[in-house]
Amino acid sequence: MRTPLLRKHSGGTDVGMIGGVRTALTTLALVALAVVTSRLIAAESIFDGADGLPLLGWTAVAWALFAVAWWSQRRLPRRRAAALVVVGTLAIGIAAMAGPPNTSTDSARYAWDGIVSDAGISPYAQPPASDTLDGVREPWLFPPATAAADGTARCVGSRVVTTRSVPDGDLLCTTLNRPSVPTIYPPVAQGWFALVRGAVPPSATWWPMQLAGLVLVVAITLMVMRLLSRRGLDPCRAAWWGWCPFVASEAVTNSHIDALGVALVVGATLAAGALVVVPGRARPGSRSRRPVLVGVLLGLAAAVKFVPGTAALPLVRLSPVKVVTAAAATFVVVYIPFVLVSGGAVLGYLPGYLREQGYESGDGFTLANLVVPGPAASAVSVVALVVVAVAQWRLADPDDPWTAQLVGAGAMLLVLSSPYPWYALVLVPFIALTGRWEWFVVPVVMTAHLLVPDVAVMRGVVPLAVVVVVAGWLLRRRARTPHAVAHEEVRA
Repeated sequence: MRTPLLRKHSGGTDVGMIGGVRTALTTLALVALAVVTSRLIAAESIFDGADGLPLLGWTAVAWALFAVAWWSQRRLPRRRAAALVVVGTLAIGIAAMAGPPNTSTDSARYAWDGIVSDAGISPYAQPPASDTLDGVREPWLFPPATAAADGTARCVGSRVVTTRSVPDGDLLCTTLNRPSVPTIYPPVAQGWFALVRGAVPPSATWWPMQLAGLVLVVAITLMVMRLLSRRGLDPCRAAWWGWCPFVASEAVTNSHIDALGVALVVGATLAAGALVVVPGRARPGSRSRRPVLVGVLLGLAAAVKFVPGTAALPLVRLSPVKVVTAAAATFVVVYIPFVLVSGGAVLGYLPGYLREQGYESGDGFTLANLVVPGPAASAVSVVALVVVAVAQWRLADPDDPWTAQLVGAGAMLLVLSSPYPWYALVLVPFIALTGRWEWFVVPVVMTAHLLVPDVAVMRGVVPLAVVVVVAGWLLRRRARTPHAVAHEEVRA
């Protein structure tokens, strides 16, 4: 309701003044968020030997600024707010490139795989420690050993680990994780690594993968805006993805390949069509469908990483035979060249990774371990995953898959209880699409566990995430009325 002053001026000068104040406040909050993002990345790292509490504190500040920026732009004219969404996404993403990765070394492995592929060598053939790859080793990935005071050679550096070359057994210093095993990443991920690294000299360090991550973040922002507009919702809610501190950290700073899988799944969602508000109809109409394209994009996503696929099942209902056939054919086609070169080695370190994470023994399923220990936790978790998948299939509306994509992917992440927060990147676009903000608790608590890596913390934060999500669902149901409007009011 307007104040008397606004009524007197018929929304003129004073409304414009309020809009100007909100624009200034939003801009100020975004600038502060970019500065905090840059400060967090340039000055703090879990590789420096300190605990993660300073990082956790700066992360909390970033989330608070994110909330302020979102709140302040809500009533701005749509075009102005949309411009701020895109500009803010770029500014925060650029700020996220202020320093090297600060919580993960995965992008070093991405760079290595890309360099090896560009040299015409299969990344599945040999581990990085293999002496046969000595000719392609770059000093920033394999720094020389330093002579200690006693004359012995040592590996020095906060990110540098010590290993031995194979088979000679020479001392080898590297910034790569798991240097003694072949790559774990599937073919489409390898193609992305080769594409990004092929555009720069091998001596280029972390920034090419970060820049590629920023490109993906912007692309996903634009796709989410398109999906929201298509359904008559506020497209500026895409800021929940583009401005999110978690996205800046994991998709840009740490450059996780999950962002490519998320882009493909969101692209598949866009290709699948969405509800479109049609004036004068009681029920919205539906866009034309492209099930083959949906299947191709889902097949490519599965060949990037399996986690983004947790949001794929509701799209299959669009046209099960066509989508599954196209997805399976795409998956097989992208694997064939690597199978011909590397044979069974194309699985890389995946089996070993699953054992390492405790999924074979059951110890990795934190949520199930609160109820039953050891191997029984694996059985309970498998049953839970099947139940989630069946519920996704039966309850998803092909015309409106977003909620099923969010809830299904989020439930699967909670069951898997992974300690790696970047797996939750797949949730954020669907949080923005559905407006179910309570699901932000999942990436928040996963980040908290990464920065304070204690088993007791993990056993506390996973149930906390479940409680918050269930509470949000109950509050949302209670707030609904028989006459509730299905869609947000679009800004003028």
